[in-house]
Amino acid sequence: MAKPFLTAEWKKLALLNYDVPPALLEEYVPFGAELDLWQGKCYVSLVGFMFLNTKVKGCKLPGHVNFEEVNLRFYVRHQAANGEWKRGVVFIQEIVPKPIITLVANKVYKEHYQTRVMDHRWEIQGQDLEVTYTWYIGNRENTIAVLAGNSKQHFAPGSDADFITEHYWGYTKISPEKTSEYEVKHPAWEVYSVKKAAINVDFGMTYGEEFEFLNDRQPVSVMLAEGSEISVGSKRIIRK
Repeated sequence: MAKPFLTAEWKKLALLNYDVPPALLEEYVPFGAELDLWQGKCYVSLVGFMFLNTKVKGCKLPGHVNFEEVNLRFYVRHQAANGEWKRGVVFIQEIVPKPIITLVANKVYKEHYQTRVMDHRWEIQGQDLEVTYTWYIGNRENTIAVLAGNSKQHFAPGSDADFITEHYWGYTKISPEKTSEYEVKHPAWEVYSVKKAAINVDFGMTYGEEFEFLNDRQPVSVMLAEGSEISVGSKRIIRK
């Protein structure tokens, strides 16, 4: 068995899900993939979480083991040669606080990483858990905060949490006729019962003017997943 390209723990994933017009994402859909809808809805998700115990090819890079990430992603599926449908995600942009991570991810996986000053806070308040992720663009502070009950449960099969979290492939548009594919392995995640969320994000400044309308939108759902150990496989290229 080939050694995974990357292993880590993804922990305390705050997922804020927005219903958007499918046409908004057409230019981002990689070759060989199509939008994956849930009950006819096209979702983008703003996701904040922690990378912990990160290893690349089994090795820890000092100063790059534990760090925040915030990404904006959407959902696709790809039909393999054997007829199997692979459900995956496409990242519009991923934000991390470490420039070397940005360099490697953009060079090796042709992803769309940016380096920003970031911070996070996990705080237990009685029976509640508050999880906050923050990033800065210039002097503009952007924050997502989720308050949930401090107990975990499995999500219901067929629920929106099932749809959002159960995508195990990553797809990247390299060109109109070439796509990068890689597998992400992890067990099913437990989720917390979310009570409320606070969102202070300039989507236009962070992701481009086509996403600025999300400044005035509330997410259709908010989730907080505990996360788990994960592994990311080596990429393969899908060509026309």
